[in-house]
Amino acid sequence: MNSRFLLSALAVTLAATRLCAQPSGVASQPSHVVSGLKVVALPGKSPLVTIRLVFTTGAAFEPADKAGIASLTAQLLSNGGTKTQTYKQINDALYPMATGIQGYSDKEMTTFVGQTHVDNLEKFYAIMRDMVLNPGWRAEDFTRVKDDQLNALRVSLRGNNDEELGKEELYNLIYAGHPYGHENLGAGSVLEKMTVADLQAFYRAHYTQANLIIGIAGGYPPGFAARVKKDFAALPVGKADSFALPKPTGLTHNQVTIIQKDTRSVAWSLGFPLDHKRGDPDFPALLLASSWLGQHRESGGRLYLRMRELRGLNYGDYAYIEYFPSGMFQFEPDPNLARHQQIFQIWLRPVEQPDAVFALRLAMFELTNLVEKGIAPNDFERTRSFLSKYINILTKTKSAELGYAIDSQYYRMGDYNTYLKTALAKLTPDDVNRVIKKYLHADRLQIVGIAKNASELAAALTSGASSPKKYNSDKPQDILSEDKLVEAWPLGLKPEDVKIVPVATVFEN
Repeated sequence: MNSRFLLSALAVTLAATRLCAQPSGVASQPSHVVSGLKVVALPGKSPLVTIRLVFTTGAAFEPADKAGIASLTAQLLSNGGTKTQTYKQINDALYPMATGIQGYSDKEMTTFVGQTHVDNLEKFYAIMRDMVLNPGWRAEDFTRVKDDQLNALRVSLRGNNDEELGKEELYNLIYAGHPYGHENLGAGSVLEKMTVADLQAFYRAHYTQANLIIGIAGGYPPGFAARVKKDFAALPVGKADSFALPKPTGLTHNQVTIIQKDTRSVAWSLGFPLDHKRGDPDFPALLLASSWLGQHRESGGRLYLRMRELRGLNYGDYAYIEYFPSGMFQFEPDPNLARHQQIFQIWLRPVEQPDAVFALRLAMFELTNLVEKGIAPNDFERTRSFLSKYINILTKTKSAELGYAIDSQYYRMGDYNTYLKTALAKLTPDDVNRVIKKYLHADRLQIVGIAKNASELAAALTSGASSPKKYNSDKPQDILSEDKLVEAWPLGLKPEDVKIVPVATVFEN
C-alpha cells in the first residue's frame, strides 16, 4: 500500500454529527450537488495515458459510527484483488508495465489514478476497471488493508509525524461537530470493528454513476473515452451525494491544544475557518496574501524570511488557504482534494523547546502586521509575478492538469490556470489589502502544538512572562529590537484556554 497516498487521505488523510446534520441555530450553505456520469477528456500527443476516476464522496458522507470507511473502501479497491484476479496477480501484471494504481479519499472526493504507456493501455485499463467495478472483497485483502490503515493512523501519523499530526488535529478541532470534523483515516477503535460487509454497504451506496467523474488524458486512441463511459454505466445510477454544510463554530479568543508526546522539538499549527473557496470572488487575492506570507516550501515568504533566514528558528514556515496534506513530502499539492469549506492555516516546522513560545509569538506578530499594515506595492508585484508563473508548475504533468480540470468542474468554474492568471492580472494592492482585513485575523486562533513537556509549555503560554530568544552569534540591531516586541507579544491565553491531550488518545474515538 502506498503510505503517502494513505496520508494524503488523512482527516486525504465526528464521530459526532455527520452528513446533513446541522447544529441548532447554525446557518448552512446551500446544498451542493454534482450529478450524472461525466467525462473530462484532455486528448494529446503524449504516449502516456492517465486515467482518473473521481467519486464525489468521502469522509463527509460516512455514517456517524463508521469513521474511516471511505478511505478504507478506497484502499481495499486499489490494494486488493478483483473477482477474477488476486492482489498478487494484479501486481505481477502491472510490474512489467512499470506502473501502479493508487486510491485515496478526502472529505468530498475519492480518487483512483493510474498512468500507463499507450501500448499497455488495454491491459492496464482492464485491471483498473475491474478494481473499481468488480472488487474481490477477499477476507485476506481486507485484513491486510485494515492493518495498514491502522498502522498509517497510529504509527505513521500519530507516532512518527509530529508535523502532519498537528496539521490534521487542527482541522479536527476547527471542524468539531461538523461533517469534516474527523480524521480521513478514521478512528482507531472504530476501524478495528469494521467489517467487509460495512465496506460493501458503503460501496453500494456511494459508488454510483451520479457520483462519478471520469478523467482521461494523453494519447489514447479514438473511441476510448466513450468506451470507458459505457463500461462505468454498469454502476447503479444512484443519487448524487449532497449536503448542506454548517458553518464551523468560530472562536471568540485564542485557544491551544497541546498534544503530549515524547518528542525533542515543538511543532505548531494554527488557523481558523475561512469562509471562501476556489472560484469565489476574493480567492485570488487571498491566495496572493497567503503566498506572500508563507508560500509552501519556498524561501520568498515573509514567515520563512523572518523565522528561518534571519533567526534560524527552524526549517521553514508556511501559510495556506486550501487543504494541503503531506506537505513535508512534496512541493505541490495533489489535485482532487476539493472542499467547499477551507481554513486559513500557518504551519511552523519544529523548533527547539526553549524557542517554542517565542516562535509562536513571532508568527502571531507577523500575522498581526499583515492584517494591520497589509502588503506593500512592491511586495504585491513580486508575489503576483511569482504566482502567475507558479500556476504552470501545478499543472506541469498531464495527470495534474487532468486533476485540476476535474476539480474545476466540481467547483463549477473555468480552467484553473486561465481563471487565476486573468484574476491576478486585474488585482491591485488595494484589492488584496481589503481582502486581508475582511478575512484574516490573529486574535481568534485555534492553535495545536506537539510537545514533550506539555505542562511546562502550557504554563509559559499562560503566564504572560516574556520569552526571549537567545542566539549563538551576533544579530543586527533591528532584529534584536524587534525581538523585544516579539518576546512580550500578548498571546491572550488564560489557563482554561490551554488543553493537554495525551497522544495515545488522538484519532482513537
